[in-house]
Amino acid sequence: MRFALVPTLLLGAAVTTVTVTAAPQFERLEASDGDTVLAALQKQAEDALKQQEAAEGVTAKRGVCHLGNAAVRRDWEHLSTPEKKDYIRAVNCLWDLPSVDPAFSAAQNHFDDYVAVHMNQTNTIHGTANFLTWHRYLVWLWEQKLRNQCGYKGYLPYWNWFKYQSNLNLSPVFDGSDTSLGGDGQYFAHNGSVVGAGRIWLPSGAGGGCVKSGPFVNRTIHIGPVQPAMQGYTPVFTDVKSYNPRCQRRDLTMAASTSTFTASNLLNVTIGPASATVGHFQDELQGPLGTLRLHGAGHYAMGGDGSDVFTSLNDPAFYLHHAMIDRVYWIWQLLHPAEANKVNGTITFRNNPPSRLGTVNDWLDMGALGPQVQIKDVLNTLGGTPLCYIYL
Repeated sequence: MRFALVPTLLLGAAVTTVTVTAAPQFERLEASDGDTVLAALQKQAEDALKQQEAAEGVTAKRGVCHLGNAAVRRDWEHLSTPEKKDYIRAVNCLWDLPSVDPAFSAAQNHFDDYVAVHMNQTNTIHGTANFLTWHRYLVWLWEQKLRNQCGYKGYLPYWNWFKYQSNLNLSPVFDGSDTSLGGDGQYFAHNGSVVGAGRIWLPSGAGGGCVKSGPFVNRTIHIGPVQPAMQGYTPVFTDVKSYNPRCQRRDLTMAASTSTFTASNLLNVTIGPASATVGHFQDELQGPLGTLRLHGAGHYAMGGDGSDVFTSLNDPAFYLHHAMIDRVYWIWQLLHPAEANKVNGTITFRNNPPSRLGTVNDWLDMGALGPQVQIKDVLNTLGGTPLCYIYL
């Protein structure tokens, strides 16, 4: 593969952007497993961040967010058992909090509030200029609620897509133990899932019904589904006020994870041809119409409620999936500083209906979940207004 617009930092030079042929070590990485590639990219991102802070002289300045005082988001697998249980306890706590805006939707609790806000804005936060930053801010608000209202001591973990993709049942995120986010669903006979604007069929997994094990097995969800990919899961084509109590469903679908969570796809979107500009990056991350790429693959690998673009937040693993999306975005930004503070696209889904171009001055509307901020306020995770975190 030829990598266009690769930061020469990867080759040991200053942080600039040039067109080169992939260095031999990265040609070798393409043949490696995705987790090895991810570790190499992480190291380059950390080095870039250290160089940036040294150049700007911000390290250790009082009142300034920097590497030394930033929150650290980590892989779910690397959390200790007490840390995982603390996160799970806090999610259950949030599930028990009352809705902050019961007149807006059918939300019965604060967990539902997040589903309702996302559902209401789906067509203006996907395939848009604000996709990356809107979801970045959403999961940060989720993290803050867990910490400030439910006493969670840690920070938002992420689901590392590049491990266990050939058998998600072995993933610590989905193994069904009391330190997971629940296992597969009960078996539900169905004819797989249809994704990619109806152009891709994924065979069914072994689940599809109610999640049968894990710490959230008795929880009830109340909003949606609107557009589930899974065949046989009847959608509710109404609005956020439609009350539909039911169990959370999941169908772990390895056909999505094994085909997409690859070293080649990760290299392409971070330092390859699809990384050249923010427009290239976000379009490849979400996928051209009729394709399956990293963002969609995570949702369709979860299956069931996680496969519904409108109400996928009904699956608690949504937040770990989008933390991983944000991690890839964070790595890409650090390796492409000339593009890191730009946006691309319009303010409607794939510009349908036609709309104006988005700008960094656009506001991110979170409804009752938190205050509005502008896109430019959340482009830098060390910006301090309000973000102050990194990934490890």
